[in-house]
Amino acid sequence: MATYQAHETAVIDPGCTIGEGTRIWHFSHIMPGCKIGKNCNIGQNVVISPDVVLGNNVKVQNNVSVYTGVICEDDVFLGPSCVFTNVLNPRSAVSRKDQYKKITVCKGATIGANATIVCGYTIGAYALVGAGAVVTGDVLPYALVVGNPSKQVGWVSEYGHRLDFDKEGIAFCPESGEKYQLQDGRVKRVK
Repeated sequence: MATYQAHETAVIDPGCTIGEGTRIWHFSHIMPGCKIGKNCNIGQNVVISPDVVLGNNVKVQNNVSVYTGVICEDDVFLGPSCVFTNVLNPRSAVSRKDQYKKITVCKGATIGANATIVCGYTIGAYALVGAGAVVTGDVLPYALVVGNPSKQVGWVSEYGHRLDFDKEGIAFCPESGEKYQLQDGRVKRVK
């Protein structure tokens, strides 16, 4: 008996793993060999390709294609119509299935609506990729990136708020009150 919920129009291929409490909405396709964690939400018209890994509590909004080579850790948010690539130089007449490049989206990161993530890179933990951004390189943990090509314009908290650091490199999230430190071009939460 399934421990997840899927709309009757969703296609769930044999050979995939879907965690307890996950919901799969209208017209989505879950392909063989993919692994979807617990309590995920797979929106309408989503494709999860073979061998994709989604951690627990991943939110995939409508119209997202998550291609082979993508790994999303726990608590990742994929905004509506965001795009992943898996080949750097695709050609219709040339098969490059053996050249797929990996994309890792680390714990708690957000990819905004209509953003494009070029393959071969890592989106750091709790990073926020702005809507419509085109990511062509690694994104640091807690970084806020926007534009085409994307550029880092600041830092965000684990709650997604912009962090304003004082002269000692300390900032506080306005929602959670959590403390962050900026040191040597990197941010970490102070526990």
